[in-house]
Amino acid sequence: MPAECIDVFCHCLPPRYCEAVRQAAAAPLLMFERAATIRVMVDLEARLRMLDEFSGYRQLVSLASPPVEVLAPQAAVELARVANDEMARMVEAGQGRILGFIATLPLNDPAASVVEARRAVEQLGAVGVQVFTSVLGKPLDDRQFEPIFRTMHQLDRPLLLHPTRAMTTPDYPGEQYSKYDLWWALGWPYETTLAMARLALAGIFDSLPKLKIVAHHVGGYMPMLAGRLGPGMQLLGTRNPPGAEAYASTTLSESPVAACKRFYADTASFGSQEAIECGRTFFGAERLLFATDMPFDPGGGPDYIRSTLAAIEAMQLSSTDRQAMLSANARRVFHLR
Repeated sequence: MPAECIDVFCHCLPPRYCEAVRQAAAAPLLMFERAATIRVMVDLEARLRMLDEFSGYRQLVSLASPPVEVLAPQAAVELARVANDEMARMVEAGQGRILGFIATLPLNDPAASVVEARRAVEQLGAVGVQVFTSVLGKPLDDRQFEPIFRTMHQLDRPLLLHPTRAMTTPDYPGEQYSKYDLWWALGWPYETTLAMARLALAGIFDSLPKLKIVAHHVGGYMPMLAGRLGPGMQLLGTRNPPGAEAYASTTLSESPVAACKRFYADTASFGSQEAIECGRTFFGAERLLFATDMPFDPGGGPDYIRSTLAAIEAMQLSSTDRQAMLSANARRVFHLR
């Protein structure tokens, strides 16, 4: 174990929040019910006992998906408040192993999201907020969500970008459902990459230059697209037919690939050293933060911690870059004492 590592993207479902979801949702989704069966997801004492295996390991906790607006859109504001209150209590009871929490927002109500973001950060001590790659089918670069990004820019706290996509999004138009879990295995990285590219090309970092967005799972496919977003995007707009110029119009002050490299990403790659190496090459070690996606591993909690630490240990890194990825970047980005 390193002297310190801070897991910036790992998940929980506090029991009081689970109760509120079951009361508010007409029929809680399978993804929620599945996650709620993982003991360390819902039981803080069990979680802390498991963490005893990893002496230098600390967590920033965030809710597991699905988003509150998907579970119960009419109750999303109240569910977000319950979740944030409960995660703040987790930090207090976390015996120093839970360093902070990432607030939940009712994204189907942008105005209420701004209010809840400020409450969570300023009153409860949240170190960031979680957003999802789309909001009930609407893209994050839709102007209605701009106040959320502007608020986090003002608060100087990061947004953590989590993918969302359901089995009901088929692989091909003629099918009813996605097959072989590909809506998750391939669809979630696609959703992450799409949301990142849309935000970058819409000029989010031009208008909010100090904004910090941390993309889950090493930024999806983004690290593999340096060529397409670099030389390939020099032909931006030429592939579209006449009359469709508006669909390729951007006011970016820099190249698309440079804008996309302004994101941060995490190391939650299910233990893939190759994915983390690719992310480091694209984003740089100074923009890569340790994360595991715990406890969604086959062992119910510790497996992805072990495998992600092993992957980073096997990388040829300077001591400065290794420390940056494991903890120093997290302390800087989240303003951790």
